[in-house]
Amino acid sequence: MAYTTINKSTEHFNTKLYTGTGSTQALTGVGFQPDWTWFKSRSGNNSHLLFDVVRGVTKGIYSNLSNAEDNLADSLSSFDSDGFTLGADTGSGGGVNGNTNSMASWNWKANGAGSANTDGDIASTVSVNTTSGFSIVKYTGNATDNASVGHGLGTAPKMLIIKEITSTSNWGVWHQDLTDGGYRLSLQETTAQVSDTAFMGGGNRAIPTNSVFYLGSGGGGNSSSDNYIAYAFSEIKGFSKMGSYTGNGSTDGPFVYTGFKPAFVITKRIDSTGGGWGINDNKRPNYNPENLYLVANTNSVEASDGSWTMDLLSNGWKARYNNGHFNASGGSYIYMAFAEAPLVGTNGVTAKAR
Repeated sequence: MAYTTINKSTEHFNTKLYTGTGSTQALTGVGFQPDWTWFKSRSGNNSHLLFDVVRGVTKGIYSNLSNAEDNLADSLSSFDSDGFTLGADTGSGGGVNGNTNSMASWNWKANGAGSANTDGDIASTVSVNTTSGFSIVKYTGNATDNASVGHGLGTAPKMLIIKEITSTSNWGVWHQDLTDGGYRLSLQETTAQVSDTAFMGGGNRAIPTNSVFYLGSGGGGNSSSDNYIAYAFSEIKGFSKMGSYTGNGSTDGPFVYTGFKPAFVITKRIDSTGGGWGINDNKRPNYNPENLYLVANTNSVEASDGSWTMDLLSNGWKARYNNGHFNASGGSYIYMAFAEAPLVGTNGVTAKAR
């Protein structure tokens, strides 16, 4: 059974649902001051928008696009002690606060604006929450093969999401269950894993350590003089899990053990093109089966056609649909999940959902 150092998961990750107004509004109820917030309109064909405290609250990037960072001065105004404040949101066309739009936001806690980190060959600015295994890392590329960047986690990350913010460039995603450190996925694409040693180097030499992750000589991770943002995730037992599974092509799909009841799950097929980045959470809807999903690589509205239907259970999740997106027979998939409540708390007693 899973034990954890985090009994209240909502102090580190939480989903906040709200309705846009097209005018300034302060949203509360997140439970902490967010340092990274991922927004998506559930009812409008708006792009996903990601903001973090290290780059600055007005700087948005899009998970479904390769665009450079945008300055969206009237979208997100501030990260607040229990949520965030939004502006009129004319710059993004309503991507975070469109009038009457039904909105989802996924919020993570790091540690404020960050501080200098010199653990790697490339200096970085790092905002890190070692308790929850999450850090935000900003750095400038040097085009040197096998260059290292400090991430501050104190334990090796199991998943990295990297975006060049200076100019147009594909997202790069590394996960521990890809073939090796020379393979990547792209957050804005449906493509299978590809070999790209220019992204993080090649083979086991590119696998992150307790203090740094490694880069190739370009490839969307280390072009000379370009600025990058990286979101780094390590596993915290009972709170977060990055793993893989094999689909069985059945509505009685595979059970994926996490050691906690998930509050958020993102999945991606890695052996074939066509499977997108499906996002499920415990607020949309707040009952099983969870059949409302959003897709990180598209601007599509929330759908309920069954493509990413899952049961969120006390110790993991179970696929309840049989398509190629996340449960093709023999298909290979990776996932990242965060907890609503651990299966067992720090005192060895079965935890209760909060």
